[in-house]
Amino acid sequence: MVEEFVRVLVWSRRLSDPLAWIVVTAFLAGAVLEQTDRDGARRVTVVGWLLFAVFWFSLIHYYLVVSKSAIEGIGCIVAVPACVYTGYLLSQGRDSLFVLSRAVGAMGLVFLPFEAIPLLTTALIETVTHQTEFVMGVFGQTAPADFRVVSGTVVGRPDRRSTFLFVDDTGHRLTYTIRIACTGLGSMAIFGGLIGAVRAPLSRKLRALAVSIPVIYVLNLIRNTFIGLTFGQQRLHVAPDLVLGLFSATDPYKVSYFLADRVLAQSLSVLVLIVITWFVIRELPAVLVVIEDLMYLFTGTDYDLQSIVAGGDSTHTE
Repeated sequence: MVEEFVRVLVWSRRLSDPLAWIVVTAFLAGAVLEQTDRDGARRVTVVGWLLFAVFWFSLIHYYLVVSKSAIEGIGCIVAVPACVYTGYLLSQGRDSLFVLSRAVGAMGLVFLPFEAIPLLTTALIETVTHQTEFVMGVFGQTAPADFRVVSGTVVGRPDRRSTFLFVDDTGHRLTYTIRIACTGLGSMAIFGGLIGAVRAPLSRKLRALAVSIPVIYVLNLIRNTFIGLTFGQQRLHVAPDLVLGLFSATDPYKVSYFLADRVLAQSLSVLVLIVITWFVIRELPAVLVVIEDLMYLFTGTDYDLQSIVAGGDSTHTE
């Protein structure tokens, strides 16, 4: 039974890319219909949320087993029932969830072209690689003498200059490849979609973008530099048996990578995104309607955060 379920998880991975486009299309179609036919928009958007649940289900095996990312893997598991419940609440008349739905559609509209169009993917990855190389050279102590950037053959793209090659004193070679997930695009798409989905003055939206997108981009370069140098120079080779056991791995050279990326960087990223969210809220309080809905999904309690932030004088914005 367990083996069959695992096989389903592995097989479902092939559905993730087409599902992503279908889900985004459904949410954007719902946003358009909402202007003239709210009932029709509700039906289309509910279907979008149910398909979104299937999308996250299809990524569980990839993040938990292939990528060995506990935070992202658990996030996928939680997202499955959360999406189903969101669709149910929207079908029952919680219309504020149209804002969250528009936000997800806008996020996908920002993210998917860079993932699906090779020209855009390569341009973004090589730009981030070049800038990370510069920052590594500044903070890497003996760098750049101890590393160089080569074509990304690790990910089957010999035409893409995206891999850092480190060689230690024994001649052992370590590679750290910049992928689309290393560009910060996902986090920038989240905030871009969230800011774009709410109805508010353009000036406020621009200020919210200014305190989120550039900050995320710069911090992501620092993140890449930290992971790359920590892994490449083996700075965190701590408790190898424990770490390898936790991540079901056998390569002792990966210990520094797991600690730097999967533990430290991903944990700190969550905290950083919370702080950035706070600054976005200060510039664009309307995004609180999305946060209120997310809190309701996980607690079952309605919160009026807009009134708290505005000192008791605020209304929901859809």
